[in-house]
Amino acid sequence: MSNYAVEVPSIVGLPIVGSDQLFPVRRVYCVGRNYAEHAKEMGFTGREDPFFFCKPADALVAIPAGKPGQIRYPSKTANLHYEMELVVALGSGGVNIPVEQANDCVFGYALGLDMTRRDLQNECKKQGRPWEIGKGFDESGPIGPIHPRALTGTLSQGSITLSVNGTQKQTSDLSQMIWNIPESIAYLSGLFELKAGDLIFSGTPEGVGAVVKGDKMIGHVAGLGEFEVHVV
Repeated sequence: MSNYAVEVPSIVGLPIVGSDQLFPVRRVYCVGRNYAEHAKEMGFTGREDPFFFCKPADALVAIPAGKPGQIRYPSKTANLHYEMELVVALGSGGVNIPVEQANDCVFGYALGLDMTRRDLQNECKKQGRPWEIGKGFDESGPIGPIHPRALTGTLSQGSITLSVNGTQKQTSDLSQMIWNIPESIAYLSGLFELKAGDLIFSGTPEGVGAVVKGDKMIGHVAGLGEFEVHVV
């Protein structure tokens, strides 16, 4: 019998490719403006220090392998943007992890979308306020199954794309990240103690834009296949 005053929230578990086990999500970190051309389209240039924001774990929506998933168009926005990303799932962590050891922390990878209420985010920026209402809303993190690094190898290059209703909108290569995966892990571990179960959305390429109800997004990362997300 538990000693909690209210119902205990359930752990968010994501499917793992080739396993009947689930990956338990602890925290969800996101790297901002991590592709040079996307930084430019958002009004920034250069290799600035990385910055991070978070989504709640229960904002994730597990998209099944091989068939479409869906998210609901959120409230209070008229400008919902897609941001296609490689998600890194950590199997271990630490503090001040050296760059050369950071990939050892990686359990696996997944396809992910950092959905953004861009109008609300832009208003927060203007007023110097936090971004949570633009980034951390319900169903803001569609994510595919976790592909173990033991099966995929270490991902450092390969295409990343997103199409909407059959028209390609985003296309780049993982090698075009301003801060690569081990660098991001190392830097983030200087700010927070990273632990098994943490996810890192690694940033999005250029070409972000809006979707509306009825739109169908297909994201792809080389080595991980693709997933399909419908906006309803």
